[in-house]
Amino acid sequence: MIQDCHTQSGEAATGLILEVFKLNGRLLAEGDKLVAGLGLTSARWQVLGAIALAARAEPVAHLARNMGLTRQGVQRIVDEFVREGFARFDENPHHRRAKLVALTDRGRETYEGAARLQIPWANAVAEGLGAAEIRDAASMLKILRERLE
Repeated sequence: MIQDCHTQSGEAATGLILEVFKLNGRLLAEGDKLVAGLGLTSARWQVLGAIALAARAEPVAHLARNMGLTRQGVQRIVDEFVREGFARFDENPHHRRAKLVALTDRGRETYEGAARLQIPWANAVAEGLGAAEIRDAASMLKILRERLE
């Protein structure tokens, strides 16, 4: 039998998802403004951060999977980074064709510059909100993401 109306939780989840869509758009626009002076966009910043925060150099496919993005999209940005001197390809001892992506000094400096811009921005956005409430919201979003993976 097909349900023809949401449960209370389903309706609430739909509302949350719609807000996340709207929030994503605003975050991308704000991120673009925040890091434009560093030669980044939100998409480039996201990939730069994935490279910087990885425990070790990873192939593009692993970076993309960890970010929930397509390999092709991440590959395009990584190729730009290599051309611009933000990243380099290293040999992968486990796979000849899947090179490892590592930041150069320029890439690390750019990532750290973005972090210096993001800290006061995040503090201002979070002003007046409780840290526990923010952590609860993040936990709920993580649960929903994991259910979709």
